[in-house]
Amino acid sequence: MTEKDSTHDPLTAATLTVAWVIILNKPFYPLSIWWLVGNGVEASLISVASMLFFLAIPVLARRSSLAARVSLPLIGTIDTIFETKLFGTAAGTELFFAACIMLVALSFRTGEKLWQIGMTGFVLAAFLFTRYLVGDALYIWSAPDLAKLFNLNAFAVACLTAFIALRYAGISRADHSSGTRPS
Repeated sequence: MTEKDSTHDPLTAATLTVAWVIILNKPFYPLSIWWLVGNGVEASLISVASMLFFLAIPVLARRSSLAARVSLPLIGTIDTIFETKLFGTAAGTELFFAACIMLVALSFRTGEKLWQIGMTGFVLAAFLFTRYLVGDALYIWSAPDLAKLFNLNAFAVACLTAFIALRYAGISRADHSSGTRPS
């Protein structure tokens, strides 16, 4: 596959699909909070800003398949750290680390094992950071609101993780050094 080839290998195409699903869903998060929780919309509007970082992934994919595949769990992890600091650990935003770990497990070719190991360590370290060092939430929720927010985030993570599993199903992770797409 040449640099000017507009088609992406299957792993990168799956990465881009997941990135676009996240991008398209980001604006609905504050609306979901408004609908289900009733407050905290102002705080959740800040979380939409991370959409810009996810938009960089399709641009990166034009230059480097590996950069795009590293960027999705990397940006997802950083976004999860931010969301956890914003909403607090009881809000369930840390559950998105599960989707990040799943992306790390599925996004790399067999010859990219060191990237996979490094990204696994990064996501795990980020989880430990948010769990034990991130401090108090920037937005304070009532206990009933936290329960609603936790349920919203748990549902979102379950849907995202299921989508990731379905999108990556059957994709070969074998190295193809010839540059051609596997059949």
